[in-house]
Amino acid sequence: MSTDLIVSYDGTPNDDDALALGQILARSGASLALAYVRHSREFDPRREEIAEHDAERRLEHGRTWLGDPTIPCHVVVSGSTGEGLLALADAEGAAVVVFGSDYRTTPGHADPGATAWRLLEGGPVPVAVAAAGLRTRPDTRIETIAVFDAGTAGDAERAAHLLADRLGAAVVDSAAGPADLTVVGSQPNAPAGRIAVGGLTRSRLNSVQGSVVVVPNGGELRL
Repeated sequence: MSTDLIVSYDGTPNDDDALALGQILARSGASLALAYVRHSREFDPRREEIAEHDAERRLEHGRTWLGDPTIPCHVVVSGSTGEGLLALADAEGAAVVVFGSDYRTTPGHADPGATAWRLLEGGPVPVAVAAAGLRTRPDTRIETIAVFDAGTAGDAERAAHLLADRLGAAVVDSAAGPADLTVVGSQPNAPAGRIAVGGLTRSRLNSVQGSVVVVPNGGELRL
């Protein structure tokens, strides 16, 4: 069974923000799963058992936070968190990978951490980054969606309208003030189906309030 939304989760407070955003996006009818990436296996069986238990404990905490013990959880072993998540997203046919913001992010803003940036630099899967502090407002609805498209293909515009239809939100002018969610398009010179974030887009990501979703060049959001 495929999964629409994969939340990268390690039990830290900012990853609780990712849970909150995943839960909000899942109101579109999308399926949700949690993933934790271990970077290696232990040679000693006892140490391996402890490490596996720690990973499962973190994911169980995420299930508890969401209030749903049936949510699928994945423990991935990969030397790179980003590569592990990309492999899982490919295997699951995921539509979006969801992250929390960097731990230093100002509340209300979204700032991708190192692993999110790994996927934003050539990844094939749309990336969502939760606004810092979203975990304190888990009942929040996405009511307004803004668009920032550095290219001309209209990828972000189409994704924004799809999300608006699924979530009962309105697409608004980005100049009108902060939106609950901003959908960001990739650079027009990015390889087809890949994300590329240039200077203008980086500047937008650094200044935007609310959560963000970044879509690949020519790609579609499949929620």
